[in-house]
Amino acid sequence: MTPPPAGSLLVATDLRKAYGPTTALDGAGFSIHPGEVVAVMGPSGSGKSTLLHCLAGIVPPDSGSITYNGREMATMNDAQRSALRRSDFGFVFQFGQLVPELTCVENVALPLRLNGTSRKEAERTALSWMARLEVDDLARKRPGEVSGGQGQRVAVSRALVTGPRVLFADEPTGALDSLNGERVMELLTEAARSTNAAVVLVTHEARVAAYSDREIVVRDGKSRDMERVI
Repeated sequence: MTPPPAGSLLVATDLRKAYGPTTALDGAGFSIHPGEVVAVMGPSGSGKSTLLHCLAGIVPPDSGSITYNGREMATMNDAQRSALRRSDFGFVFQFGQLVPELTCVENVALPLRLNGTSRKEAERTALSWMARLEVDDLARKRPGEVSGGQGQRVAVSRALVTGPRVLFADEPTGALDSLNGERVMELLTEAARSTNAAVVLVTHEARVAAYSDREIVVRDGKSRDMERVI
């Protein structure tokens, strides 16, 4: 594997992961800089979501190395990895996964509240992010009262509210029509770049990958950096 560029924030080398007889990752590698948007592409079952889960410390690889900000993640215990996901990492999933019982602003403020921020300060910060994602007018509505595109922008606001250094987005427009998907991607990448956050974007759609700085293709558990191949 080509050595990762100097200054990389998150680096994975020779990752291998199997679920029983099924190989999900077979020597995959990855690197990303602060402020960079990298699209991880590949067909269903190629290993791209497994790669994201390993990079985020959700699933441990069977072998290989993952280094975040110069520290090997394998040396962290479960509590340290959980703390990392609350502070340094943000997540956006295909269906948003908002808490239906909470209002939209309460959903966005939730990561801050879990980190000990007062309700008033957490909601103030949440509203500022919702304004950037053009959904602050939905603050007191519940997720069931907003459209799919609006709900996904609320989810992006929640992912960014803690000021993460890495944003993991797993098929963030997969449940949206093309118009709403385009707007979500415009706002997501604009907001992330404004804070110099790195974005790991898992997608199988070329129109979504077009918002990235470069693409990594995962196939049969192996990865290929298209920027260096083309």
